[in-house]
Amino acid sequence: MATASQAKHKLCRRIGQCIWDNPKCPSVKRPYPAGQHGKSGHRGKLSTYGTLLLEKQKLRAHYAISEKQLHLAYVNAKKGQGQTHEKLFRGLEQRLDALVFRCGFAPTIFAAKQYVNHQHILVNGKVVDRASYKVKEGQVISIDTAKSPAVAEAAKNGNATIPGYLEVDTEALKATLTRLPEIEEIPVNVSIMNVIEYYAR
Repeated sequence: MATASQAKHKLCRRIGQCIWDNPKCPSVKRPYPAGQHGKSGHRGKLSTYGTLLLEKQKLRAHYAISEKQLHLAYVNAKKGQGQTHEKLFRGLEQRLDALVFRCGFAPTIFAAKQYVNHQHILVNGKVVDRASYKVKEGQVISIDTAKSPAVAEAAKNGNATIPGYLEVDTEALKATLTRLPEIEEIPVNVSIMNVIEYYAR
């Protein structure tokens, strides 16, 4: 029976690479689909719909959100001015749980969600326990070190590659979203236009 960790990486095995670039992902040692025929290396060519669906699934998996959450994010991104794909991608990246993970305060997106839900994370000094909270430019994310010394200690040992839109003080355990992310610098290996096309069908 697959462990919880293996289940989270099931899609990684299918596509042959880790969605989160985790060196401990099962796909690193076994870059092929699970099952008796997986090791043969034969991957059937996907249909157009299959390709769009896969990119959508990869995006969902990276941010560990439900289909309902992603579809709602798409609907919101369609509103108002601006490019839908840019607003969707940027909006997902500005989620509090995503930025807690991105700045290295949590080892995985799943841990980041748990930290937020358990009230270990502060935004501008106030507890925010909603993983989907949209962090704005200039806001400071920090760990409540008084309440969560174990989480704080673990965060100091993080070794994440920090994207250019975040400024991180590892000693103080504070991270600032200095500007909005540029689409091309968001470290998610997904064709966002395919996701838009999937929902626009």
